[in-house]
Amino acid sequence: PRLRIQGQLTVEPALEFAFECTLQLKPRLKLDPLPQGGSRLFVPVAGGTFRGPRLSGVALDGGGEWPHVREDGVFCFDARYLLREDDGTLILLQNRGYRHASPEVMERLWKLEPGDVVRDDEYYFRCTPTFETCAGPHDWLCRSVFVGVGSRSREGNVIRYYRVA
Repeated sequence: PRLRIQGQLTVEPALEFAFECTLQLKPRLKLDPLPQGGSRLFVPVAGGTFRGPRLSGVALDGGGEWPHVREDGVFCFDARYLLREDDGTLILLQNRGYRHASPEVMERLWKLEPGDVVRDDEYYFRCTPTFETCAGPHDWLCRSVFVGVGSRSREGNVIRYYRVA
């Protein structure tokens, strides 16, 4: 159904798959406890790949995630990754978002061992990325709103990004 506000709005948002990014993560560092509550993590990126209908390439080593883990157990993400498209274009991706679940599922995610799987429908992992890149074939990333849906494994994160049309 179309949403109408005073008879003027006729556009209904839709999601278009943009790309999927797989990140390998290095061991995390933890500042705990913080004076304001919770803790801060630093999780360096060791590399990765991304693929989609309009772009593909690698995630460069050196980016990272800096989540604030609130006292209620919610991970508040703040991450920056540098992507290199197959054509050589550099793309800065900044991610903000949340990951949360029941205390039991969050504990399982925290203690992942090789081969462990926590189904992504057991927790909420969503983000809102923004992009910066030079003018050219990939600057469309800088003109749209995106949302991401993520999954966590021991090796890293897989995040599917969708452009809001």
